[in-house]
Amino acid sequence: MAATNKTSALMARGCEFLGSEYAILCGAMSWVSERNLVSAISNAGGFGVIACGAMNPDLLDKEIAATRALTDKPFGVNLITMHPQLFDLIEVCAAHKVSHVVLAGGIPPKGSVEAIKASGAKVICFAPTLALGKKLLRSGADALVIEGMEAGGHIGPVSTSVLAQEILPALAGDHLVFVAGGIGRGEAMAGYLEMGAAGVQLGTRFACATESIAHPDFKKAFFRASARDAVASVQVDPRLPVIPVRALKNKGTEEFTAKQIEVARLLDAGEVDMGEAQLKIEHFWAGALRRAVIDGDVENGSIMAGQSVGMVSKEEPVTDIIAALMAESETALSNRAAA
Repeated sequence: MAATNKTSALMARGCEFLGSEYAILCGAMSWVSERNLVSAISNAGGFGVIACGAMNPDLLDKEIAATRALTDKPFGVNLITMHPQLFDLIEVCAAHKVSHVVLAGGIPPKGSVEAIKASGAKVICFAPTLALGKKLLRSGADALVIEGMEAGGHIGPVSTSVLAQEILPALAGDHLVFVAGGIGRGEAMAGYLEMGAAGVQLGTRFACATESIAHPDFKKAFFRASARDAVASVQVDPRLPVIPVRALKNKGTEEFTAKQIEVARLLDAGEVDMGEAQLKIEHFWAGALRRAVIDGDVENGSIMAGQSVGMVSKEEPVTDIIAALMAESETALSNRAAA
């Protein structure tokens, strides 16, 4: 461990909280963050997180059991707050004694944080603003993730560097805050750790790991892409609040625009309410993402990727990715200390 002393020291709080060797979480990527990648990341000393996404309780039950069969290290489960069976999914996590539950996609519904903590699990929440971060911590969240717009998948409007400057000085002294969005190398990780982050979360960097089940054509699309190819979706109708999604531009991007127009018409006609309209959009994304990740349809599917995609140039084992991040971070911190 001598080679990573400074980085490990800065990560110590995060490692203690997660129960892992490195305070490096894998972002929950639907269809990608499943048993194989999650167990590989946890076995390599990071912290894998299962993406529950649109899974029903039975599917999640099987996925947690299958992951546990592949690793005896801690891992988490990411639950979407708008899932209609959220409390059933929380029960599944409790039955398996999952150590950490990540709540994503909005403000946790009443009683959800308490239900998770009742099982002894730690709760990690996404905080898009400082005010909401404070509120979530008061409501019982054990740690926060702040994720900038550079990330892949569902994104907010503010960059990682701005969120970090706003939130870390205010909260990181007394609370655990993990930084996510656009992190592709260890030098960036080192910078956020120095600012007080307890650790980092990366998704795009792990999507094409050797252990990722993503289709070879999905991975090739990542290898070919540059940062500017990962674009955010456009909101067509202001009455239909759709969280933007960052993905590589293709025919699927255009199909989403058409889908929004279709759903807005249903909303106008009174055939669906706002909740149903948003669920239709979410189901569209789940299906489009599956087509790209599992089937390899990189023309019509959704190739969700963050702007760090330009730093993903080849398939490599998770252990190599984590080792590179730690080595780059350590070199950066040592150079600063020497200067």
